[in-house]
Amino acid sequence: MLLSEWRGAVGAVAVVMSMAAPAAEQAPSPILFREFIYRTAPYPQAHASTLVELPGGELAASWFGGTGESRPDVAIWFARRGSKGWSTPVAVARGDGQPTWNPVLFQPPGGDLHLFYKVGPSPREWWGMVITSADGGRHWSAPRRLPDGVLGPIKNKPVIAPDGAWLAPSSREEGSAADNYWSRIEQSVDQGRTWQVGTRIPSPMHIEAIQPSILTHRDGRMELVARTRQGALAMSWTRDGGKSWSQLAAIDLPNPNAGTDAVTLRDGRQLIVYNHAAHRPDTPGDGDRWPLNIGLSDDGVHWRAVLTLESEPVPDGYAYPAVIQTRDGMVHVTYTHNRTRIAHVVIDPRRIR
Repeated sequence: MLLSEWRGAVGAVAVVMSMAAPAAEQAPSPILFREFIYRTAPYPQAHASTLVELPGGELAASWFGGTGESRPDVAIWFARRGSKGWSTPVAVARGDGQPTWNPVLFQPPGGDLHLFYKVGPSPREWWGMVITSADGGRHWSAPRRLPDGVLGPIKNKPVIAPDGAWLAPSSREEGSAADNYWSRIEQSVDQGRTWQVGTRIPSPMHIEAIQPSILTHRDGRMELVARTRQGALAMSWTRDGGKSWSQLAAIDLPNPNAGTDAVTLRDGRQLIVYNHAAHRPDTPGDGDRWPLNIGLSDDGVHWRAVLTLESEPVPDGYAYPAVIQTRDGMVHVTYTHNRTRIAHVVIDPRRIR
């Protein structure tokens, strides 16, 4: 959808806002558009969306939906968005009696659309799967199981390293004991035909980090940012294209042990979508998944909260965001809305500082 179309879609909203107060008192809102991907669905719960721009400029999103997380009827759902809105979601992958989890869409330049997902009774026992599409998600290949020990991207999108390798941000959850949540990078140098599993990213401070995102910096370094069970987000750095990573360290944004996603903007700034909340005193290690915020950083180390997307308390919060920047420069975010629907927000990054 073109930038002019997003602006046109919110024109009526702008008129109403201008009537509420003098124009001089109104700063242009960074949020251009809000919607739900669907209004009704044949399942009560949805979670863990993923988002991609297709070669023709349309958006595509995927998520898992069913009667409840970890139940065997949970399937992977998919929809496309063109100028007339989102298509009716369709189930594109099932687990043959096992629940499915955490889809991740990836559109490599000039290649097929990839949809990675997990199948299994729990995050401790799941395995990686992938399907591909040569026509933007209208038709899909047969499901293929990833090699033993390879999980694929756990929640957030792969990136392409300077040498052309695909880097999949991955992690393991091996139980509730200390140091059993950890991250690693899985790498493919042949466009996903084979994979090499990286070593565990070191954490001498016992930071338990999972579900990382990968950011790029103008000096050639890459940065991993991940959720943790220690109350703050964590970072790790590489100078060799993702082959080795520095020790995990905390960054200056809180985290209630909830999923995040991040993207490097074309102007060089780093943008993250996260819950600006810490642990509740009655649940050490976990907190509320609201509000949902945008954070910005110029260097990947010092972050500032710049925009609130959601703030009203709801039982299941606003969780597991996905974020991309499309070719028109706009930032698109999808996220779980109270475990019942998937929300979509369009943001103009030039209006946030």
